[in-house]
Amino acid sequence: MKNLLKITVLLVLAFAIDSCLAGKFMSNYALTPEPHGVDDIARTRHKADSLLPGSTAWYDSLRALGTLKDTTIMGYRNFRVHACYVPAADPARANGTAIVVHGYGDNHLVFLYLVRMYRDKFNYNVLFPDLQYHGYSEGDHIQMGWNDRHDLVKWIDVAHGIFQDDFMVLHGVSMGAAAVMMTSGEPLPEYVRCFVEDCGYASVVMQFNNNRKQSFAMVPPDVLQSASLVTKKKYGWGFWEASSMAQLQNCDRPMLFIHGDADDFVPFSHLQLNYDAKVNGYKEKWVAEGAVHANAYAKYPEEYEHRVWEFLRTVHNMVKLGM
Repeated sequence: MKNLLKITVLLVLAFAIDSCLAGKFMSNYALTPEPHGVDDIARTRHKADSLLPGSTAWYDSLRALGTLKDTTIMGYRNFRVHACYVPAADPARANGTAIVVHGYGDNHLVFLYLVRMYRDKFNYNVLFPDLQYHGYSEGDHIQMGWNDRHDLVKWIDVAHGIFQDDFMVLHGVSMGAAAVMMTSGEPLPEYVRCFVEDCGYASVVMQFNNNRKQSFAMVPPDVLQSASLVTKKKYGWGFWEASSMAQLQNCDRPMLFIHGDADDFVPFSHLQLNYDAKVNGYKEKWVAEGAVHANAYAKYPEEYEHRVWEFLRTVHNMVKLGM
């Protein structure tokens, strides 16, 4: 709390002296936090087990057997990016392939509960990447899902090359959900059949403004414009262009939207904004009552699995009918 107060005071002083300096601080604070990457693996292993006990033991056992493997590709802006992949529990009868995308400050380990759900319960092949600046991937900043979409398009091709099936789902949580929604608006192969987004934000600027109000209430919203300009100059993108809603307008494939109604980190209102932005194609939404941010599975594991499974089954039937 003392550190947060010091940061707030420093930020207010910086803004009073020079809004550009404040913008630089905000950009660095949001996009280049420490620790990150390999230095943060130990914390995220503990987090994975807190979300579903035994997750890392399961992961380690598959790795020891040689069932779970690593791969790397050259990603956006020529940074090397990493992913793990694992075949379905019964590969000969696999129902498809899932790409599971983690959230802000996490890595491929954190959402092992989803990897286990898809592999062990749904019999899907799974690829689960580290986004840039996370886990074993390179990168000079967190891309908030926006330019991560370019890497996800590449991972789609990689996963298809490994598993060679014709049904793929992308499933992301928090920033990973925003990355999935942003990817959904890109031109994609036909075998990408559907998407699941869990508590993703409607746009980066809306999310950062909410974070500003929660942590830096004394700082005026104008600082976001300055921070966006700094980010644009340094990394080539700005906060206002990074919009899940804009990309969803270009998505015509099925999507399941999930959000807890007690979420104040990515406000619950973002669910309806995202849902309404998808104007073409089949869509469903599930409100997880009483769930805080990224808590829907932990609060309702059986219902979460049931909702996702039934959505996938619906999409499989649509594919069979040529819809």
